Amino acid sequence: MKWIYFIILQVMLILLVVTVTYKHADKVTVVKLPPKALAQWYKPDNKRHVWLHNMFKLRREMQAVEFYAEQKDHKRLVEWGLKLNKHYLAIGEMVANWRTKLDLVTIENIQNRAESRDYPGVLTAVNTLQKSCDGCHVDYQAITAMTYRSADFSAIDVAPSIPFNMHMQTLSKQVNQIKIASEDGQSALALSSLFELKKAMNKLGQVCSNCHKQEKQTYPNEKMQKIMLNLEQNLKTGQVKQQARDLGSLAVTACATCHGTHRLAEGVKRLLAKEHTFAELLKH
Repeated sequence: MKWIYFIILQVMLILLVVTVTYKHADKVTVVKLPPKALAQWYKPDNKRHVWLHNMFKLRREMQAVEFYAEQKDHKRLVEWGLKLNKHYLAIGEMVANWRTKLDLVTIENIQNRAESRDYPGVLTAVNTLQKSCDGCHVDYQAITAMTYRSADFSAIDVAPSIPFNMHMQTLSKQVNQIKIASEDGQSALALSSLFELKKAMNKLGQVCSNCHKQEKQTYPNEKMQKIMLNLEQNLKTGQVKQQARDLGSLAVTACATCHGTHRLAEGVKRLLAKEHTFAELLKH
């Protein structure tokens, strides 16, 4: 009889967990994080994005194998098949945790059928391998790109003792101060705030140029400077409607465009990297 009570208790616990999980399904998203060993194949741990380039090679080699199988070009098919085999097996060599995910039967099948000139068999095997790759990509491609290819501003200082996020908050306040002063007819305050904004944007531009090395002046670029010049002139003449338009254009060009690329990705990256306490997990 004691076993019956134990089983009933276990069933009740399982039902409780299922019920709680279902109830919170709209509040929780399950994300599979890539193994930490993957970091060594991306910048800054590595000089190059080695993992990413291996993926590019695999995609190109699978296309070549498929193409030459369709063309019945035995020599080139075998050559590209060997390259595909090498870079596919490199996945397990670089990240041991993912060795079990490799479809070794299919990759060997591609080699054998290529050697024996079984072109339809090669095409079938490539299709099978693609499905296997797609399965991992669904779980890990986006999250890996977000983790290792998005910018990290947490350790950047725009000026001594001024962290990047604090400087960005200052920029936001300066833009809003211009808007407030403009609406209240305080042109002198609006102009002085614009002057401070220009200085702060130039400081930010020095940080941007560390990554955007190819551009003459990444930030503020020529378009942004032209908008600020128009805004300054309209603040002096008192044309409130035009001031609002210029400020709106500046906000989109100088703020929203970069935020769409960097801030959203960096914010998600920070959330994913956060290690939750047991109490936080229970709360959720």
